[in-house]
Amino acid sequence: MEFTAQMIAGLIEGTIVGNPEAKVNNFAKIEEGRPGCISFLANEKYEHYIYETESSVVLVNNSFEPKSEIKATLIKVADAREAVGKLLAIYDSMKPKKQGISELAFIDPTAEVGEGCYIAPFAVVEAKAKVGRGCQIMSHAVVCENAKVGDNTILYPNVTIYHDCKVGSRCILHSGCVIGADGFGFTPSENGYDKIPQIGIAIIEDDVEIGANTCVDRAVMGETIVHSGVKLDNLVQIAHNDVIGSHTVMSAQVGIAGSTKIGEWCMFGGQVGIAGHATIANRTMAGAQSGIPNNIKKEGTAIQGSPAIDGKNFWRSSVVFKNLPELNTTVQQLKKEVEELKKQINNK
Repeated sequence: MEFTAQMIAGLIEGTIVGNPEAKVNNFAKIEEGRPGCISFLANEKYEHYIYETESSVVLVNNSFEPKSEIKATLIKVADAREAVGKLLAIYDSMKPKKQGISELAFIDPTAEVGEGCYIAPFAVVEAKAKVGRGCQIMSHAVVCENAKVGDNTILYPNVTIYHDCKVGSRCILHSGCVIGADGFGFTPSENGYDKIPQIGIAIIEDDVEIGANTCVDRAVMGETIVHSGVKLDNLVQIAHNDVIGSHTVMSAQVGIAGSTKIGEWCMFGGQVGIAGHATIANRTMAGAQSGIPNNIKKEGTAIQGSPAIDGKNFWRSSVVFKNLPELNTTVQQLKKEVEELKKQINNK
């Protein structure tokens, strides 16, 4: 597929500076630009690349003013990063989608598969399962008994949707993702640990994307719910009976213990851990490796550290922490001097 700068500007409401007939057929980072590629500049620390890039077209913010000559055609937009995201989505949507059911796939006679689906070799759709229209079920993905998948959802290779669980429409589940495995439920006994049956389900609502090897466990009773618009990175753990609010995002290796309720529009950096039975307010922002042991009640709270505290307080405390050895030496020296002064005063 080939596009002119004029066509691209029309799609993203941009203003052209240079040749409107410049043609592109691929994307490239600005530092790796090649003729026929489109790049973008959104961070000023990369500005020096724009004067040497070989890309034919570069998206820039409206505020950008070049300091010297640029070979590429520029398209000025309100937000270059947002514009390139829109273009990538358009480009991806134009790729032809596979359709048809492979002879090597297994679909139980009692299962339902909607029109326009692609079921790859060695994919499995078990008894009474339902797969909506336009889905892509890749090799070795399994939709277990009585599970349901909505329209236009993609299950990449080795995804497993356990029995009775539900995945909504327009979801993307990456390789190795598991929805509805048993929650971590055991009770101590004389012989070790007895398993507590996990008889609930897991529900993934619409427009959710879940990364590779991420797990959403089924509930002990009732439902584990990931609400609409949530984006989970690779290697995230959502435990039994958790509720994840709409449009919340989690980076890699976040772990949420059981029966925790996460608000809407929250943002969690890598390796954030949250204790069980906690309630986290809407729009909470937790920096990487934060440990959250209790409820967060105030919306829009920004936290950092373990146990997590106010973000600004954490960074001020970090400065002090780095100097603790020197501070301790100073305090010990002052203690000695104070003791000497006390002795001198008492001897008078």
